[in-house]
Amino acid sequence: MNQTVQLYTAFGETMDRKKPLPEYPRPQLVRDSYLNLNGEWDYAILKKEEKLTEYQGKILVPFSPECALSGVNRQVLPEDVLYYRTVFTLPQGFKKDIVLLHFGAVDYAANIFINGKKAGFHKGGYFPFTLDITALLQDGSNELTLSVTDPSDTGSQSKGKQRLRRGGIFYTAQSGIWQTVWMESVPRTYIRNVMLTPDIDKGTLSVVCQGIATGSAEVFDGQKQIASAKIFDGKCELRLALYELWTPENPKLYDIVIKSGEDAVKSYFGMRKFGTGKDAQGHMRLMLNNRPYFHNGLLDQGYYPDGLYTPPSDEAMIFDIMTAKKTGFNMLRKHIKIEPLRWYYHCDRLGMLVWQDMINGGGRSNNIFLGFLGGILNMKIPDTCYSLCARKDKAGREEYYIDAERTVRLLYNSVSLCLWVPFNESWGQFDALKACDFVRELDATRPIDHASGWLDQKGGDFLSRHIYFTPVRFPAGDAYGRTKILSEFGGYSLKLDGHVYNTVTSFGYRKFKSKESFAKAYKKLYLEQIVPQIQKGLAATVYTQLTDVEDEINGLLTYDRKELKLDADTLRQINAKIKL
Repeated sequence: MNQTVQLYTAFGETMDRKKPLPEYPRPQLVRDSYLNLNGEWDYAILKKEEKLTEYQGKILVPFSPECALSGVNRQVLPEDVLYYRTVFTLPQGFKKDIVLLHFGAVDYAANIFINGKKAGFHKGGYFPFTLDITALLQDGSNELTLSVTDPSDTGSQSKGKQRLRRGGIFYTAQSGIWQTVWMESVPRTYIRNVMLTPDIDKGTLSVVCQGIATGSAEVFDGQKQIASAKIFDGKCELRLALYELWTPENPKLYDIVIKSGEDAVKSYFGMRKFGTGKDAQGHMRLMLNNRPYFHNGLLDQGYYPDGLYTPPSDEAMIFDIMTAKKTGFNMLRKHIKIEPLRWYYHCDRLGMLVWQDMINGGGRSNNIFLGFLGGILNMKIPDTCYSLCARKDKAGREEYYIDAERTVRLLYNSVSLCLWVPFNESWGQFDALKACDFVRELDATRPIDHASGWLDQKGGDFLSRHIYFTPVRFPAGDAYGRTKILSEFGGYSLKLDGHVYNTVTSFGYRKFKSKESFAKAYKKLYLEQIVPQIQKGLAATVYTQLTDVEDEINGLLTYDRKELKLDADTLRQINAKIKL
C-alpha cells in the first residue's frame, strides 16, 4: 500500500500553467527589458551512456521533474542526464547590443546550448547565473537546450536537506531547473551588479556598481526625489537629510535609480543597522538600529508539497511570510535553502527579519554521536578534523567557500536579512572559525552564528543552542562575550488527517493527539520556559517550525498550508509576551 499522498496547496491548484511565476524575478536590480521563458518545455531523462534521440514529454519549467507541478513526477538519479528543450523568438525591438540569458537556479551541473552551439556551463544548485548569447542567436526562432546532472546526496556538493531516500528531517531530492528562466537585452556597457550599504549613524547610502565607471544615482521616497549623486570609479555616497528607519513594524523602503550611458536600473533599500550589544541590564542582545530587539522567529524550510523547492506562485511566498507576521512572529530562519529573490523582496517590504543559513554539503557523518556530545553535553569538539563531519573531500571544502561567497553577494542588498549561519548541527561543518572570518570579510554589516546548535567552536557572535529534549536553560553568561540565542527548539507535532503527506509514518520531537493538548503544551513551553529566559539574557528564539514538510509534522501550518494548528489569536497573545 502506498503510504504517501500527493498534497496540493491552494496556490498550486489555481496556478496558471500557461504563465507560471511570471513576475520579474530580480526585484533588487530591475530593468525595463524582460522576456520570461517559463512554461512547457520538452524533456527527457536518460542514463549517461544513452544517446538522446527524442524527448519523452513536456515539463513545466521552472518546476523540477520530481514535483507534481512539473507534470513529470520522476526522480532524477545520479547516473541520469536530464535534458531540456524550448524554442523562443525575440519580440520586435527587444534586442539592443547584448542579449543575456538568466537562470534563477539549476540543480546541479548544467551545459547550455543555443541553436546547437555551447553557450556555457554552470555548477551550483542554488545560485543564479547569466550567459551572453548574442553571438549565438539567429533571426526568427531559436532553440535553447540543456543537459543537467545532479549527484544529489551521493556527492559532496551543497545539497541542503535533499535525499534520494527521503525520511524524517530529510526530504525528497529535486533536480534541474527550479527557478525562473528569463532574458533581457542591454547596451554594450551596462550595470552588472549594485551593492547598497546604508549607514544610519551617518545618514548615508554607499553605492558600489560593477560594470560601469561613471553615472548617476537618485533616491526616491515615492515620487519625490530626496537625494542624488554622481558616480565615479563605480562608486558614490548619497546623503539623506531626513529618513525613516526600517523595522519589522515599519518596513520603510526607498527606491534608487542608477543610470550610466544608455543603461538604467532600479533597486531599493532600507535604512537599518544590525548588530549585537549590551542592554541596560548588561545582557548581550541583538540590536536593531542601535536598540535591543528580540528576534521571535520560526524555522522555515521552504518546501512545498506540489512544487518542492519552487513556490507555486508569488502569492504562496507571501502567504507563508504573512502567516508568520499576522500571528506575531518577526523573524524567519531560512533553513538550509536559498529562496528565489522575490521571497526576500517580500520579507523586505512586509517587514520580516531573515536569518540565512548557508547550504550544507559534504558526506554523511555520525549525527547521533555528534548531537549527543555537542548538542546535549555541550562538549567542545574541534571541527578541524575533516573526517569528523565527512568533509575529507578537498574539492567539496573549496566549493563551500565558493558557495558562501555567492550567497553573501547574492543576498547582500536584502534589507531584512540580518544574520548569517555558516554551519548547522555539524552538517558538513569544518573550520567554522575560518568560515566565520571569511563571511565577516565579505559582509561586516551582519552578525554571524558560526555553528548553530552543536559544534560550538567558541567563535562568532552567538552562544547558539538547539534544545528539544530538555528544559530550556542557558548559562548565566558566556566566557566569550557572545549573545545567547535559542536557534532551534520546540518541534511539537500534531497530525491533522487529510493534510499529511505520509499517512503511516511521521516525525516530530513531541507528539500530540488533539489541537487542545497541542495548544496547551505550546503555551506552557513559551510562558514557563521562554519568557523567564528572556529576562536572564536570552536574545532570540527559533521555534521548529513554520510548516510540516513530508514526514515531519511539527509545523504550525500543515504541509498543504490549508490548516493552522493553533488559533491565530492564541498565537498572537503568546507572542505579545515574547519581548524585551
